Amino acid sequence: MSKTQAAHKPPLKVLADRFALCRLDADAALPPQVLQQPFFALTRTPDELSLVLPVDAAPAGCRLSSGWRCLQVAGPLDFVLVGVLAGISACLARAGVSLFAISTYDTDYIFIQQADLARACAALQAEGYPLES
Repeated sequence: MSKTQAAHKPPLKVLADRFALCRLDADAALPPQVLQQPFFALTRTPDELSLVLPVDAAPAGCRLSSGWRCLQVAGPLDFVLVGVLAGISACLARAGVSLFAISTYDTDYIFIQQADLARACAALQAEGYPLES
């Protein structure tokens, strides 16, 4: 199978942490605890400052969505791979599972609500995605 085929199904690992998705105003200062976290993602746009971090580190006063778990796609992924994230998201869509995705230089992270995690994992395994815990 070619590296560029969409059928590539890399292993997924369920991370132990519980995460929060946070929204602050676009001009908000970056809360100092963010940079101290072992895992965080931040995006600043003209409209918002968006953070993903362990739920215990969520800043006060932000718009918050908590209860998220994370599936890490085994990486690093080569940039010539096509359809990895599309395949995972299509599988989860068929199972009725909503997701929030973050891509990094090396890999992808798929955030699923805790209540949907078992169903998401079962659907992914049924479609041939190896799952590690």
